[in-house]
Amino acid sequence: MSGQLTIVGTPIGNFGDCSPRALESLKNADTILAEDTRRTMVLLNHFQLGKKELISFSQQKERLKSEMIIEKLKTGQQIALVSDAGMPCVSDPGSFLVEACYDHGIDVEVIPGPSAFVLAYAASGFGGSFIFEGFLGRDKKLRRYLRTLIGEKRHVIFYESPFRLNKCLSDILNILGDREVFVAREMTKMHQEFFRGKCSQALIKFSDEIKGELTVIIRGDVQ
Repeated sequence: MSGQLTIVGTPIGNFGDCSPRALESLKNADTILAEDTRRTMVLLNHFQLGKKELISFSQQKERLKSEMIIEKLKTGQQIALVSDAGMPCVSDPGSFLVEACYDHGIDVEVIPGPSAFVLAYAASGFGGSFIFEGFLGRDKKLRRYLRTLIGEKRHVIFYESPFRLNKCLSDILNILGDREVFVAREMTKMHQEFFRGKCSQALIKFSDEIKGELTVIIRGDVQ
């Protein structure tokens, strides 16, 4: 009998957000696939879930390791998939493996958990339809993409590096005009910060060097 792959949503910063079902799934797993085994080990130790076989499963290694993992599942193993934070397969590794499971008739389960772009959207108060883009390209690719958003009514949500935020905001201002934006930094963590205002105001707000994980929302063209 084949085993099961369980996609487990984990906290994006605050361990208090880890659900009982997520903890149960990790406790019962024979093997845990982790984007970064060191970060997953911190989570396992915090909740005293015991020793587990941890397999590094980064974006670069997903295709190389999926065949081996499928063979483990075929022997009946219960395998959990986690990312560094939030929901696996959402701008994180996992989609290729999940598709391979369906191809081989292996059961897939999902344990709900936090997702940074959903939290940011809820906190923004923008409402309405949106597009989620994960991480955008840089420089020319970013500017080319932003030009496709001229007149776009839906809000656009994406992740950005703190080192590129100021350049990104400048490109948004130059191409889309002084749109309203929402920037969420370090959500659920001690230094959580929300900013909502015009793009020009965001450039002033974040003109100094910042740190942490960022989610950005460009409000749709409502004019």
